[in-house]
Amino acid sequence: MGGQPKKSSSGQEPAHSREDIETLFRNIRARSMAQAAPLTAEDQCIQFMADVSPTKWHLAHTSWAFETFVLRPFAPGYGEFHPDYNYLFNSYYESVGPRHERPKRGLLSRPPLEDIHAYRRHVEDAIERLIASAGEKDWAGIAPFVDLGLNHEQQHQELMLTDIKHVFSCNPLKPAYAPLKPPLDVAGVADADATAPPEWIHFPEGLVETGFEGGGFAFDNEGPRHKVWLGGFRIAPRPVSNGDYLDFIEDGGYRRPEFWLSDGWAAVQGEGWQAPLYWRQDGNGDAKDNDGDDDGDDDGGWRIMTLSGMRSLEAAEPVGHISFFEADAFAKWAGKRLPLEAEWECLARDYSVIGNFADSGHFHPVPAAKVSPGSAAQVFGDVWEWTGSAYAPYPGYRASTGAVGEYNGKFMSSQMVLKGGSAATPEGHVRASYRNFFYPPDRWQFSGLRLAEDA
Repeated sequence: MGGQPKKSSSGQEPAHSREDIETLFRNIRARSMAQAAPLTAEDQCIQFMADVSPTKWHLAHTSWAFETFVLRPFAPGYGEFHPDYNYLFNSYYESVGPRHERPKRGLLSRPPLEDIHAYRRHVEDAIERLIASAGEKDWAGIAPFVDLGLNHEQQHQELMLTDIKHVFSCNPLKPAYAPLKPPLDVAGVADADATAPPEWIHFPEGLVETGFEGGGFAFDNEGPRHKVWLGGFRIAPRPVSNGDYLDFIEDGGYRRPEFWLSDGWAAVQGEGWQAPLYWRQDGNGDAKDNDGDDDGDDDGGWRIMTLSGMRSLEAAEPVGHISFFEADAFAKWAGKRLPLEAEWECLARDYSVIGNFADSGHFHPVPAAKVSPGSAAQVFGDVWEWTGSAYAPYPGYRASTGAVGEYNGKFMSSQMVLKGGSAATPEGHVRASYRNFFYPPDRWQFSGLRLAEDA
């Protein structure tokens, strides 16, 4: 929950041996199935918007990635599971071939779920045979693609959680994915004084290095490491809370165009935004708790949809499920700004990658713990934090060669960078240099903000 002095410059240690990679492969693949286990077959087929993919599709696509980028090029004699799966489960790789339309993934009632499970087993058996049988020289070329596939699957594990949350939010019953674990079981104890205004953290102007360094895995978009000149700045010690954001709403934030970028104001008007994505204040069934009881709260108070169903809004939790436009408007309302990506990394470099991640089973941001002067809380986990930096290539960046070069580089247009991970991110997956990216209107991810200002 709160940050701690870091022990390593990397978010994860490298896999030094085949045995390590084989263990990771089995554990990560099993985790995907465990995340899907609470869902019915019907749950796993639904798609309400183009950005959200059905759980069944995620399970198949992550197998398709191993099949396409590891087995076909490196496993002699590999027999594909089904000739149509390359078309059905390719996501956006133009060089691999045509694909089923993304907005229509929810129409794939066939193949049935049991066939997808069989597909996963087929791919897993082949990967394990390859790990065991490849010669040392061949393995040196294979291992990076297996590592990429594992990190790719972890990204889809987060999407499985955020996507099913959106699906359940559209269900009038507001079902729960999992019981809510109390914050005490997560990463520390929330402090009663945590809402007191803490001291902002000051950084002097100067030349800093940013981007990935050290051992372990990193995506190609995290490098190369390079120097950036930053003016002096201050950054908030914790993310903006629900209570902070409620003040913005009650001050007419969604009705005052002076805080909004033009495209953001158009989204507010066109989409009817009045609050973050999963907030409810309508007094109907949406305002019920997951047990069907509204706990006597009939005064129009705010509720929030979680992966544990509907519950009362907690002011001390970090605000989530807001767009870049909303984050930017809040910052302007507060007389501040969003931190630059390099500024955020200056803060994060002093903290271990410890926080409220999906492994806790809480699947929701938790209130901040009390922080000591000069320290920061919730640098990692809880909510992805929007930055003021566009998702663009670093100086000297070159996309990976081949089809995997489409993974990150071709999306470096019209998107913004987020940092830090969320309550739906697998532990060990992120690091300070990790660059998440989404379009400015996107809200279905666990996305929040931390404020900054010029010194």
